[in-house]
Amino acid sequence: MSTPNSLDGLIKKASAYLTPEQVELIYSAYEFGALAHQGQTRKSGEDYIWHPVAVAEILAEIQLDKESLIAAILHDVIEDTPYTKNDIADRFGENVAEIVDGVTKLGKLEFDNPQEAQAENFRKMILAMARDIRVILIKLADRLHNMRTLGVMRPDKQRRIARETLDIYAPIAGRLGINAVRIELEDLGFKAMHPTRFAVLENAVKKARGNRKEVIEQISETFHNRLTQENIPCQVIGREKHLYSLYKKMKNKHQSFTDILDIFAFRIIVNSADDCYRTLGTVHSIYKPLPGRFKDYIAIPKPNGYQSLHTALFGPYGVHLEVQIRSETMHEVSEHGIAAHWQYKQDNSKNENSTSHVDLRAQEWVKNLLEIQQSAGNSLDFLENVKIDLFPDVIYVFTPKGDIITLPRGSTPVDFAYAVHTNIGHSTVACRIDKKLVPLRTPLESGKTINIIKGSDPEPNPAWLNFVKTAKARSQIRHYMKHQQTGEAIALGQRMLTKSLRNFNMAYDGLTDEIHSQLIEALNIKDWEELLEELGTGNRIAPLVAKQIHDIVLGTEDDIRPKNLDTKAALPISGTEGMVIHFANCCHPVPGDEIIGFISTEKGLVIHRDCCHNIKNIKNQPEKCLEVQWDKDASGTFLAELQIEAKNQRGTLATIANEIAKTNTDIERVRSEDKDESYSLMHFVINVENRNHVAMLLKRLKRLSIVEKIQRL
Repeated sequence: MSTPNSLDGLIKKASAYLTPEQVELIYSAYEFGALAHQGQTRKSGEDYIWHPVAVAEILAEIQLDKESLIAAILHDVIEDTPYTKNDIADRFGENVAEIVDGVTKLGKLEFDNPQEAQAENFRKMILAMARDIRVILIKLADRLHNMRTLGVMRPDKQRRIARETLDIYAPIAGRLGINAVRIELEDLGFKAMHPTRFAVLENAVKKARGNRKEVIEQISETFHNRLTQENIPCQVIGREKHLYSLYKKMKNKHQSFTDILDIFAFRIIVNSADDCYRTLGTVHSIYKPLPGRFKDYIAIPKPNGYQSLHTALFGPYGVHLEVQIRSETMHEVSEHGIAAHWQYKQDNSKNENSTSHVDLRAQEWVKNLLEIQQSAGNSLDFLENVKIDLFPDVIYVFTPKGDIITLPRGSTPVDFAYAVHTNIGHSTVACRIDKKLVPLRTPLESGKTINIIKGSDPEPNPAWLNFVKTAKARSQIRHYMKHQQTGEAIALGQRMLTKSLRNFNMAYDGLTDEIHSQLIEALNIKDWEELLEELGTGNRIAPLVAKQIHDIVLGTEDDIRPKNLDTKAALPISGTEGMVIHFANCCHPVPGDEIIGFISTEKGLVIHRDCCHNIKNIKNQPEKCLEVQWDKDASGTFLAELQIEAKNQRGTLATIANEIAKTNTDIERVRSEDKDESYSLMHFVINVENRNHVAMLLKRLKRLSIVEKIQRL
């Protein structure tokens, strides 16, 4: 529990790297905060001020700048006390006030759904991070102290907070490279989420520790002595893996505690990158390396800036050892991630433009998150997309110019294209991997060179959503489709309204601004385009809207009746309308068929054949039916389904498929089943241009001696 000792600890830790004047400012912030929070207590009964002081102490451990420590002490002042942002700015400067304001805006909103609340809070966090990344560092320290004092909460609230910590906060700490905070958040979250499992695993580790402690000391001494002989100054740290990482390994690999051999991890810290590689050779000469377990994160750092050499060794007594080799600077970045950057910015006037590679990577990540949140449909979509990027099991691939692109494992050429640039992603038509053409759904492998082939016009394929892995690719494809669909829906909505107005002897072109305004007000919508979009997507019924327009016109003296109006004209369907017109899978209409339109709230306008067995149900809802006909210039390819009864003999399927292929007709899918001992039933779904194309195919297939019956379904 936090006590006045926290203040002593904070001042002591801050004094180790800040000037006396800066420490005095931190003490002044404590006095200001104590006055502001006077009379407030936490659930534990302690004075509230000790919580923000403890948060500042956590940040002092990773040596954050004075502004961060002051903002940490004051982070709840705006939200919980009468003091304002201006009061803080007057006393401690604009930067501190902005950081405190950023943290304050992460305060919880009221939502009916806890998932929505979590998602919206996360979206706000990303926007705050974009302004000043120190906001998230304070939020992480705030969450860490709350997790340390979680025991006073109800068990159900403990589990909810622990789940949020494991889902969001620990991964963010990892993504920003702050491993010391990530590990503690994970273990505390694990303990609160699964207290029994935590206790069992903790006891198992304690029981095994006696013997293992001797093993760790022996191996550490072996490494240290050999490296000293090689004139490589080093520090060797032997440790056990933290409990949550052991638990995840047991869970993912379905292993018991006794089955996990590589619970020993050794960290060897040397002076330089050159010494890292020399050390690698030395440890490999002491114990044999495990094949395929070496990773060079110095040459190719992780996305969060982490650098180290990783190797796994066959150790003594049959145990496996994990060894990480890094320089002191790399170690600082590994433990504190982006927070390490602020250690070199204590004097802003002197180092105003200094930016570490870790900071640049973090800024790039936040920039990508902003792109995703701008194109996400809602907070839940955004959170779901970003979770993919928060748990990256990464691969490294190369552009043709040799630049390294980091992607989650399982990513495809489409993910790669969007990672390079959104416009390249939109324009992708093909891909070469190491100069060989491959399908766009091919999973990428580390070390490959990827060359994207672009088309002249940007046109992402909705089918890509079935295989892309990265949040950026997924959100940008959806964003493009949404905008494209909006334009198509507006155009279709206008055509549908035009058709419905004819039934009231009115013309769309005759609608005045006054009529527009009255209808917009009556329907309580934003503008005329929103009305047309809702008509095109099926969320409003065109005949009903036309009736409302008719009623409005009756109350005016406007005459919008055109001459020679054909009130019976059907809506023409060309087949090129895009995503807002769907062709029913139950009957597969093609140009030349008699057709009818049905307005669906889920799919927009759905086209059926007039002979479809589902038509009876549709015609019971005349307000949702629309008279349609094929445009004389209808083009494109359409699905048709053929059912073929054929002799059950070797090669029948291949013979029929080959005959279809001879007509340059693509087969979309095929299904075959035995009708009896002599005959099989085959269903071919094919791409055709029109009804004549289907008739030609039927005639051609009937000539085959193996075909007994054939019909279009």
